[in-house]
Amino acid sequence: MTYELLGVILLWTFLYGYVIIASIDFGAGFFLFYGKWRKKDHIINRTIERYMSPVWEITNVLLVFFFIGLVGFYPEIAYYYGTALLIPGSIALILLAIRGGIYAFSLYGKKDNFISLFLYGATGLLIPAALSTVLTISEGGYIYENQSGIVVFSPVELITSPYSWAVVFLAIVSVLFISASFLTFYANRARDYKAMELLRQFALLWSAPTIVASVLIFATIQIHNDWHFKNMIHYSWMFILSLVCFGIAVYLINKKEKLGLAFIMVMLQFGFAFYGYGASHLPYLLYPYIMLDSSNVNPQMGLALVISFIAGLVLVVPSLYLLLKMFLFNLNSVKGR
Repeated sequence: MTYELLGVILLWTFLYGYVIIASIDFGAGFFLFYGKWRKKDHIINRTIERYMSPVWEITNVLLVFFFIGLVGFYPEIAYYYGTALLIPGSIALILLAIRGGIYAFSLYGKKDNFISLFLYGATGLLIPAALSTVLTISEGGYIYENQSGIVVFSPVELITSPYSWAVVFLAIVSVLFISASFLTFYANRARDYKAMELLRQFALLWSAPTIVASVLIFATIQIHNDWHFKNMIHYSWMFILSLVCFGIAVYLINKKEKLGLAFIMVMLQFGFAFYGYGASHLPYLLYPYIMLDSSNVNPQMGLALVISFIAGLVLVVPSLYLLLKMFLFNLNSVKGR
């Protein structure tokens, strides 16, 4: 295994961790707003707030690791993505700032302000939609090099692409499904059965759109990038396992049984799909310009980067474990004591 491949696997793991943790946080923000809007805040909002209090600060750590590591390995990515991500990247940063500011000020002000909750919930859906643009652009067809070798970005192609909108749709519904699945388990552990029942209904509600969005991804990527679609067929076993895990998760949630195992199945569902997508995308990182072996980093620097990624995981994973043990899975904490 080359250091480039090992580095990309580690970076992909950071991104997967961000997808799961951020999805729970983003979806929780939307459900906070929904509870206030539908006058069900007395049922679910206290449970959601207890989860968010110790978690929201660390959500973006994994994302920072991913982008810094990616540019460290492949500096030319910044050259190609610089223009393309100027608008969606700026939007994502602004939304993250708004979201963080709202939460920080809510600690010192009125927490149930309707406008603040609306902005908090809306940013929770718009941020993943904006960040998903990175994966969309990586499929090629939106960035070109003209005869002078200058990178040209075509926003019209991006906006009018069915694949682009399918990715946005999947990003939004996945956030809601992952978040509702975890919060169902969290509310059940807190023995808040009214909140658990409502959140369980949300999880079941957003399960079907998640599968529909996944099917749309397959259908539209065949049109947009037939090479990647054919490569995905070779990894079809991973997507089949993803579907099996989804079926088990929905079954357990519907039966109100082993909700912790149900969320693990949700994680495996997205894990198999996420790594299957990533594996089938190789050797291209940005089709057709940047490949796995096109890194300009010398072997010594590449090894140092890989070691730093491993050290990052060694620091992050125990930290997350302690956070889960002390706050999220501590019975007194989840009950708000």
